[in-house]
Amino acid sequence: MFYHVCFVVPDIEQTMEDLGRSVGVEWSGILEDSLGEWEYRLAFSRGGPPYLELVQGPPGSPWDSSRGARCHHLGFWTKDVEESSRWLADNGFEMEFSACPLGRPYTYHKVKSMDVGIELMDISRQRRFLDTWNPGGESMSAFDA
Repeated sequence: MFYHVCFVVPDIEQTMEDLGRSVGVEWSGILEDSLGEWEYRLAFSRGGPPYLELVQGPPGSPWDSSRGARCHHLGFWTKDVEESSRWLADNGFEMEFSACPLGRPYTYHKVKSMDVGIELMDISRQRRFLDTWNPGGESMSAFDA
């Protein structure tokens, strides 16, 4: 099962406010981070899985918010990013981006029929994820092909 769905948004604070007011989503706060040349902002909902992720990113980045709000990807844990990524590519799901060369163990593959990506995140990052976004949250299972 996927553990999060990600939306790219042009205004992360407004989106957090809107989802909080409309359906009561609680957020863990905003993290400002960088990957390579890109500085971006992200937030995760509390209480998942599944979690909601919001990302506000610069033009030219994988999370280019200048193109408007949209569903970006479904996130899955994997025991082996490289092996699972190869399996997806071999089965027709083209890799769009790999953060592995930039020191982060994840990739995005495109599901063309939905125009949405699949993010494969190495399960070794799960404890850090939970400690940051949902302290005390239960471990989640990995997708492995």
